[in-house]
Amino acid sequence: MEADPRSLAHHAALDARLVAAARGIRLLEAVSWPESEQALFLGAWRVGRIHLPDHQYPRGDHAERRRELQAVFDAADPDDPLGRYLRSTADSWITTTHLLDSLGTPAITEHSARLFGRPAEVLPGGGPTSLEAARHFIDVADAMDQELREVEPEYVLPAETVQAELQAAVSAFFTDHVVRVELDDSLIAKAAASATRIRLRTNTGFSEYDRNQLLVHEAFVHSLTGINGREQPHLKSLARGSPRSTATQEGLATFAELISGAMDIERMKRISLRIVAIEMAIQGAGFVDVFRHFLEAGQSPVDSFTSTQRVFRGAPLEGGSAFTKDAVYLRGLLGVHTFFRWCLRHHQLGRARQLFAGKFALEDVFSLEPAFASGAVAPPRYLPPWMQRANGLAGNLAFSLFANKIRLDHVEADDLVLGL
Repeated sequence: MEADPRSLAHHAALDARLVAAARGIRLLEAVSWPESEQALFLGAWRVGRIHLPDHQYPRGDHAERRRELQAVFDAADPDDPLGRYLRSTADSWITTTHLLDSLGTPAITEHSARLFGRPAEVLPGGGPTSLEAARHFIDVADAMDQELREVEPEYVLPAETVQAELQAAVSAFFTDHVVRVELDDSLIAKAAASATRIRLRTNTGFSEYDRNQLLVHEAFVHSLTGINGREQPHLKSLARGSPRSTATQEGLATFAELISGAMDIERMKRISLRIVAIEMAIQGAGFVDVFRHFLEAGQSPVDSFTSTQRVFRGAPLEGGSAFTKDAVYLRGLLGVHTFFRWCLRHHQLGRARQLFAGKFALEDVFSLEPAFASGAVAPPRYLPPWMQRANGLAGNLAFSLFANKIRLDHVEADDLVLGL
């Protein structure tokens, strides 16, 4: 099947306009706080005082940018797969500009929820909510905490060691592209990745799990899909993605941790605690209440502040509002896991590989099927190691499909004794 040359040229030009219009939108940079806020808060906390952060968010005029994004939306053909992709992506960026206009006000929750969802939303397939899933993982982690402490080695790798090891692995993998691994003393999260650079937080320690998670999550998903997006012949927006693709991209990166054996239960607990904290904030908990929530869950004061900041970036600190981005992790993970299982059941693992051709949302892989078939969207240049080993992935998913039929609440200990 060949693409219509006129339609392809029209939508490629619109995609270029979309990329230009969205280039100056830096959502996470706009909502992040300086490291000094952490030092001030924790310094006061240690002596029994409360010093709430007082960050002033940047104000910008997004009206012209919004008009251009709306023009792209209006000009894209809703009956064409490329047009539908562009309309959805432009609408996502328009919502982002409204969120930026509402920084520091309760309205941030509405716009954030449109982009990233809420913890109380039902997971794919009509399952439980993200909030219920989060509480389940927290309970499991808490029940296993002491047992795991006795068997897991505890040692800390300095950031410089992790940087060197990741750089060696990344350079060996991306043979035709350069991705730099750098230390960044201004980074709040432990890591951040783009198509050309992976940044690690300076002055922090990393566990072996952290190191492995960073490789498969940041390098072999976030950087990889960014590079593959840059290699696209027509849709250059796939190099950066958009807020609407965040759930799939974070879900894919977290799934990569899981399938590679890099996901530990404490990582699941940290993700889950943030989801619970978002719901707490929406329901009225203030900054200090949420900070105490993380402390009581066993996090250090520094990690508790960092986690609380993620919930309240861009939102008023008195409660009733939240930045809901971290709600995407479990929803995205379960969505991607369900997608891979669907691909296996329907003998379409080739479609699963298409997910790595750029920064897609899950629905794009289905809606852009004609574009993949015509070559308008190119296949991925790189695939992560676990996706290259399709037999191993298929075996894991096949076991998962069958194991889901066994209900543990009906299993007794005697049932687990295997007869000879």
